[in-house]
Amino acid sequence: AALLAQEQGASVTLVTKLRFGDANTMMAQGGIQAADRSEDNPALHYLDVMGGGGYANDPDLVEALVTDAPKVIAWLESLGCMFDKEPDGTLKQIHGGGTSRKRMHYARDYSGAEIMRTLRDEVRNRANITVIEFASIVELVLDEQGRCSGAISTNLETQQTVFIKA
Repeated sequence: AALLAQEQGASVTLVTKLRFGDANTMMAQGGIQAADRSEDNPALHYLDVMGGGGYANDPDLVEALVTDAPKVIAWLESLGCMFDKEPDGTLKQIHGGGTSRKRMHYARDYSGAEIMRTLRDEVRNRANITVIEFASIVELVLDEQGRCSGAISTNLETQQTVFIKA
């Protein structure tokens, strides 16, 4: 989100409770799914996701997920994410849990770490993105019209509280 907002001209402040890049995603091994081969399509991916969620998923969110997934894989690769590839350069794919087609793109057994490395490096190399580590957002501040106009953040090391204007 920070990268996309910056690309649209926004100055971005990213606040994280840990070091930038430390997250559960770092431990993810499996991969990331996208229906981007001729024998697959977003409609089949949609059915797999809905079925895997016991049809309790938000259909609109699932539609957005499966529609955007191929573009996200291409975007991550364009940023330098090193997914495993066949000798001819096409991305390797394996079955994921509950999938009817091979659509899981992966980077060895450290897919999450590779995706986070790519995103972290890209954020660090962009102008107009500030990263604040070891802090948490404790409250969103609303203006008179009820729109978010900023946030109150607390530094977890010093307990200093600051206002971040949106």
